[in-house]
Amino acid sequence: MARPPFVDAHLHLWDRDGLRYPWLDESDTAPIAATYTVAHHRAAAAAWNLVGAVHIDAGAHRDDGERETDWLNAVADTHGLPDAIIARVELDDPDVEALLARQAARPRVRGIRHLVNWHPDAVRQAYPRDLTIDPAWRRGFGLLADHALSYDFHGFPAQLAGLVDIAALHPSVPVIVNHLGLPIPGDGLDQWRAGVTALAAMPQVSIKLSGAGFIHAPFDPAAFADIVAEVIELFGTRRVMVATNFPTDRLFATLDETLGAYEALLADRSDDERADLWGRNANRIYRLDLDL
Repeated sequence: MARPPFVDAHLHLWDRDGLRYPWLDESDTAPIAATYTVAHHRAAAAAWNLVGAVHIDAGAHRDDGERETDWLNAVADTHGLPDAIIARVELDDPDVEALLARQAARPRVRGIRHLVNWHPDAVRQAYPRDLTIDPAWRRGFGLLADHALSYDFHGFPAQLAGLVDIAALHPSVPVIVNHLGLPIPGDGLDQWRAGVTALAAMPQVSIKLSGAGFIHAPFDPAAFADIVAEVIELFGTRRVMVATNFPTDRLFATLDETLGAYEALLADRSDDERADLWGRNANRIYRLDLDL
């Protein structure tokens, strides 16, 4: 079966010499902490017909957000990737209007990601409160439309209800749910299922097949096969994107193992559907203008 053109909808690059990444200094991220370049990613994806990529905020220090965007644009000018940048802006920042305006004015910026991971278990929290229901954060979200920016959501299932609410208030802001919405079985799937079902009813919302290693350790495609099938049933094949989340997902499996799992789970789809899932959806949703 011929592999369709692949647009990686969720790539991270990091420059450990020029930017600060506090999370990569933790002991559990040591296996992926080294600088990761376009050349590294092309080599890892050599078998997958990679034709484009979307760079998602890579957890650089909050004060390095604009420097990261400038570095990525320089990388793209030299190496041809990434085709689009989802930049970092903290939407509850008091200076959010100016931050969004400056990021939106930079080449290749198509959207914003602000990790908002809040979990009822304090040990797993990135924030001590759920920002999806925070008035300052919600105001910042509403400003995305003024700059034609999308929003990439990375959070836990308990936060999906807040995302549903703010997405309904701002239907002109495209929302992309990262990593299947983090359906961790140990947390129970009721909140996840209610959230993704409500989000799938909104035409501006899409979702990525990525981060599946978070669902089960060790990496096991059988453990997330039903989740992938349910997501595609809810969103259809025009609002789902395959993505590597590399090098982060290298914590769970190689790139060939990761994409091989998605390939096997999507093997019964038509050629046209697979072309959408592997590349055309990312090209359209992130406005890449690639000839696919």
